[in-house]
This record gives sequence, C-alpha cells and structure tokens, in this order.
Amino acid sequence: MSVIPANLGGVPVLLLKEGSQRTTGKEALSNNLSAAIAVSEAVKPTLGPRGRDKMLVDSLGDITVTNDGATILKEMDIQNPAAKLMVQASRSVDDEVGDGTTSVVVLAGALLSQASNLVEKDIHPTLIASGFQRAAELAEDVIDKIAIPIKDEDMIRAVALTSIGNKVDGEAREKLAKIAVDAVKQIKEERDGNVIVDQDLIQITKKQGQGLLDTELVYGVVLDKEVVHPAMPKTVKGAKIAIIDASLEVEKTQIDAEIRIADPSQMKAFLDEEENMLKEMVNKIIASGANVVVCQKGIDDVAQHFLAKAGIMAVRRAKRSDMEKLAKATGGSIVTSLEDLSAKDLGTAEIVEEKKIGDDKMVFVEGCANPKAVSILIRGGLERSVDEAERVFKDALAVVADVYKVKAIVAGGGAAEAEIAKALRAEAIKIGGREQLVVEAFADAVESIPRTLAENAGLDPIDVLTELRAAHENPDGIYTGVSLEGTKPVDMFKLGVVEPAIMKKQIIHGAAEAASIIVRIDDVIMTAKSKTPSPPSRPGGGSEGENA
Repeated sequence: MSVIPANLGGVPVLLLKEGSQRTTGKEALSNNLSAAIAVSEAVKPTLGPRGRDKMLVDSLGDITVTNDGATILKEMDIQNPAAKLMVQASRSVDDEVGDGTTSVVVLAGALLSQASNLVEKDIHPTLIASGFQRAAELAEDVIDKIAIPIKDEDMIRAVALTSIGNKVDGEAREKLAKIAVDAVKQIKEERDGNVIVDQDLIQITKKQGQGLLDTELVYGVVLDKEVVHPAMPKTVKGAKIAIIDASLEVEKTQIDAEIRIADPSQMKAFLDEEENMLKEMVNKIIASGANVVVCQKGIDDVAQHFLAKAGIMAVRRAKRSDMEKLAKATGGSIVTSLEDLSAKDLGTAEIVEEKKIGDDKMVFVEGCANPKAVSILIRGGLERSVDEAERVFKDALAVVADVYKVKAIVAGGGAAEAEIAKALRAEAIKIGGREQLVVEAFADAVESIPRTLAENAGLDPIDVLTELRAAHENPDGIYTGVSLEGTKPVDMFKLGVVEPAIMKKQIIHGAAEAASIIVRIDDVIMTAKSKTPSPPSRPGGGSEGENA
C-alpha cells in the first residue's frame, strides 16, 4: 500500500492500492533516462551502411535477422514505460516517412544523455524540454536552407540507393533501387497540385527461390492463387477480366427445410434446376465478353465445368486487397452482383498467365495499359533474405514517395547533422543564459549521427568529427560527410549519398519530442495488476473435492 509523502493531522494518507509502486523526483528521472538510453544503445550498432544486424528470437523460436530499427524495437517486446516512448517515436517516424527509425532512436538517446548532464548542472527539466523544442525548430530551419530541389530522376534513384545502403549486393542494389523508383512513379497521382502516393497500391509478394536479381516489377497484379479447373486455359492473351465479389454457387438457405420427394424424377428435377442456375450465372459472364474471372468467393464445381467449356480462366477466393489492386491496375470495376455485370465493368490486360514460382502456382495479370497498381515479386535464396529484402523495399519505396511529395533532398553521411550542429552553436551564443547550454547540448547530440556512422565503420570518431567540423567551417564544405574509407570527409552529393529533407526534419522533430516528454517526467506510478478472481464455490460451501 502506498502513501503520499505528506501527512494530514499526523495521519498518513493512503493513495494507491496494495502492490503499487511509486518513484518520484530525481530517482524517477534517472530511471527513465537510463531505460530510454539503453534502447538507443541497443539499436545504435545497426545505423548506417556498415551497421551490423540483430538476430531476434521470439517466444515461439521464430528468428528475425535485420538491421531495421522499427523491426528490432517491435520484436524486442519492450515493457519499460519510458523505453516504450522511444518505440512510439520510432513508429511515428516510420508511419510518417517510412525510414529513419534507427536515426530517431539514436538521436533521442543522445539528447537524453545530454539531458542527464544538464540536470546534474542544476538546469531545470522544464527548461531543458523547452530548449530542446526551440533547438529542433532552429534545426528544421537549417534543413530548409541547405536542402536541394530535385531536378531529375537520377537524384530520386540516388535517394533509393542511399536507403538500401549496403544491405544487398551492388548489382542487386541497383536493380532494387530502379524497381522502387519505377513502382512509385507508376502509381503516384497529382491532386490539386499535390502529389499523392498511396503505397498500398504497390503489392509486395515474396517467394523463396532463385536470387535477389530475379526480383521483378509487374505492371499489373500477381495473384497467389492457381487456376481452379485443369481444363481451363493457363494463358489468356487480350484478357478481359471480370472482377466479382459474389459466389458462383447456389446459395444455401438460412433455415433448415425438409422436402418430401415421392418420385425419383422429382429428385432429378431438383438437381437439374441447380445446374441450370449455375449455367445461367456462367452465361451472364459469357455475355459480358469476359474471358478471365477473378472471384473473391467460391466457385461451384459445376460452374467451373461450364466456365472451362467456354474457355474462360477462373480464379477463386482472391483476397479483397488483391481485388482492389486488380481493379486499379486493369481499369475494371468490382461487381457485387452478376445481374449488374456488363462489358464496361471488365478490366483489360495484355496477358493473364499461370506460372509456377518455386513450389507454388501463381496467376500473373500483366501488360495493363496504365496501371494504377503494380506488383513486386521478391525472390531470394533463403526465407530470411526474402524477409529482409521486403523490409529494404518498404523503406526504399517510402523515401522515394517522400521525395515525390516534397521535392527536396539533403546530403547524407552526417553532412546535414554537422551543418545543423554548426548553426545551433552559432545561435546558442545569441540566446545566452541557461538555455544557451541546452541548445549547445542539442548540437552535441545531433553530432551523435556522424559519430555513430564513424564508429560502425570502424573509424576513430574523434578524428572523424574533428575533420568534419573543420570541413564545415569552409563555405564549400556544406555537403561534406563521413567517408567510410578514412577520416577525411567527402562531398556526399558527389558520392550520391542523399536523403529526403522531409525525413530529416521528421527525425529531428520526433527525437526532440520524445526526449522532451521523458525529461519532464518526475513521478512514475505503476499500479498493481488486478488479481484474477477465484472461481465461485459450489453450493454447500465446500470445494468439488471436499463434496466428493
């Protein structure tokens, strides 16, 4: 049972139920900072092209091998409440811009480490939080000043290549980057002068086998299904596709019914009527001019026979999401009733073909005229490599979408962070007072990104940072960043190492917000878990064993 520190009339006041825990003041702050910094330290070795991977094993023994920050934090199943705030910051950046999840956690951890030092200097946590927010706004202004507008598609491909980093081999890296750019370019739309990129319109299908170089972009949809009847054609050219959200079966009644039959001919009449109903359904499809049917629900065996006889390819039990993508890709409409099916509802494709991929058969809908949905079929020798390739693709697709939405990029490799740190130190002198110390601490924390890149590349971080700061004192050194080959900084634009400006701003904003929330907490109250109520006793007062 917990009590509040003060007494009323000499009597302790009971505040929390028994089993609750309460930590206050500097102890609470210290615990929170330690937990959050521990999360940051856990993901720090994965940052950058030379970052290492983590192997995560869940309670069921399933293995995940990755260096993706969001995936690592998700699989770690963190329980500490302060550490969970770091996870939320990572997810927020992931949801907003799709990449930068490791950077935001590393930066937030560095900010909290600086906050710990500031608290020891008797700077109030509220002043630290407000100083962090002010520094973050100044940092975002710096990003706007140093950002370069996108001029051509080569710059967009460079963004994708930077996101992929060295997670895959050189030749495959180039191919994956090109696929990411081509996929986003195909599905983007302009509305009221704004570019809209709905990444849900990019279907990602994984199949183990072959290698990453066999990954392909399909201008259409890949259905992880097979043709329902062996007599149906396996390839249809000049396809006209009926997309049906209804079952090609005789509906079962909702209530039980009993039918008394006195004559065998009546039984035959019942069966013939059912066959006629199915034949009528198929005739409506034939009348529409469709030669391919994709059905979200079931297709009766008799209906399959009639469709095969008419030379129509059919796929059943397709996923709703695949149906929607198919409609977008082929220009067709999803029909919920066969009565409404007509030629104008049909989608078109150059070819629909069943192919064997690995051990499975899949139906490829390809050659759509101007598809607004596309598919990426990822191949890889191991299940782990295919899963990691999917995560790499999602990050690459996200950053390409970012630069199509906001056409501005900044130099990577810690160049933008070095320029931000330089600007913040110059601004801190003008601010003065205790807030100057906070802004300078923010500048030191921002440099944790190039420092970590150097450490993960096996370089001396002190030498690298010294050279980097010296380079940024030169007006021509604004785009210089960490070289993975030595301490001398290099121009990141010449190396093609660039990142979306919007992502960099989101990382700064997310890290500052997470650090500000954690540093302001001075009281942690963890209530006791409710006990599971015991089962009611049996009538008579005794347990079952006693009564027995």
